Amino acid sequence: MVATTTAKISLLIKKLESSELLAHIAQPISFESGLNFIWHFETRTIQYNPHDADAEALILHEVGHAMLDHREYRYDIHLVEMERAAWDTACEIAPSLGVKISKDDVEDSLDTYRDWLHSRSTCPCCGSTGVQDGSLNFTCLACHHEWHANEARSCQLRRYPTKKRP
Repeated sequence: MVATTTAKISLLIKKLESSELLAHIAQPISFESGLNFIWHFETRTIQYNPHDADAEALILHEVGHAMLDHREYRYDIHLVEMERAAWDTACEIAPSLGVKISKDDVEDSLDTYRDWLHSRSTCPCCGSTGVQDGSLNFTCLACHHEWHANEARSCQLRRYPTKKRP
């Protein structure tokens, strides 16, 4: 099974590199085997795990980020928007590459980001929803508690108070 998956991924990458899909990207991109699926804007590299059962769809998702020239985001909601746009692009290009992407898999992936967004914006004092007012800073709409959070996209979420409650 692993050899079959790896062969399918190699074929998909060759198709992508020889297709017109990536022709409009200003700088070429490269592909690199790794443990995760990540678009590295700085190095113009898509990292992928060839052993993942959904590797083809996930590679196309990362290609979507590259095609859309996704870089950094300031607010968490922008990351969710970028994820949606990358999935939309992946779904558009998938048929021309012979890849099937399930809408349920897309929504499951997006749900992880929605859950992440909700967790980060939940006040650690009263449980109400807060608003993000800086890159990692939040303020509760109900009790006015302020906190900042770690990035927590690949590790456990931590929220730290930035101001004592009155």
